Amino acid sequence: MVPPRLVATDLDGTLVGADGRVSARTAEVLAAVNALGVPVVFVTARPLRWMGDIWPHVGSHSLAIVSNGAILYDVGAGRVVDIRGIEPEVGIPLLADLATALPRAGLGLEYASGLHRNALYESDEIPDLSIVCDLSAPWQGPVAKMLVKDYSIPPEQLRAVTADVVGDRATPTWSVPGLIEISAVGVTKGWRLREVCRSLGIDAADVVAFGDMPNDLDMMGWAGTSYAMANGHESVRAAATHVAPANDQDGVAHVLSELYGV
Repeated sequence: MVPPRLVATDLDGTLVGADGRVSARTAEVLAAVNALGVPVVFVTARPLRWMGDIWPHVGSHSLAIVSNGAILYDVGAGRVVDIRGIEPEVGIPLLADLATALPRAGLGLEYASGLHRNALYESDEIPDLSIVCDLSAPWQGPVAKMLVKDYSIPPEQLRAVTADVVGDRATPTWSVPGLIEISAVGVTKGWRLREVCRSLGIDAADVVAFGDMPNDLDMMGWAGTSYAMANGHESVRAAATHVAPANDQDGVAHVLSELYGV
């Protein structure tokens, strides 16, 4: 069997362990696959500011997909190649509608430069460099993701209400209970991965993708071969063509080692 020409992998719950880091074994396998000339593209919901410990493992191709596909980043050049975000004429009315429908929800705007949030949005970042402000004030540019956080209602209800409010104005998804991430229309991990592969002349049949949560489904559905992590959400395990060992068992590294003989 000819091994895939490109690897696409989610990070949290997939490539990295519960501590959010790349293990020594996984780092070793990533370096070996990179040495074969196979790009391993990280495709994550993480914002840019959460990628510092991950950048050394990106590989010689230098590209990473962050913020659920909204941002394509060139690690070697240290610059945003492209951002497809929500524009204020869409986002500001949407914020108002979300605040009305979910009065106890915290709302946030994820820019490439950092997080802006309202007072109800509890930041879990240490150190917390987010900015508490009026989110309807003039925007600083396109917003990579709008965030809705509400633990006062069941996660299923939060997802349903948010989807109803958003409608066809944007693209909502989720990866952890109690938090909804909203991207511009059509912007998903899968959409951005398709764009990257098109630029590299790589077909879906030549891509293997790894993921664990519903925000990975579009990417994994497009890739010719897909692996859900054993610890992943049931919907992802059902949709994938294969199941890999859990992230804390270096599941991605285990599969790559077998696929590429490294």
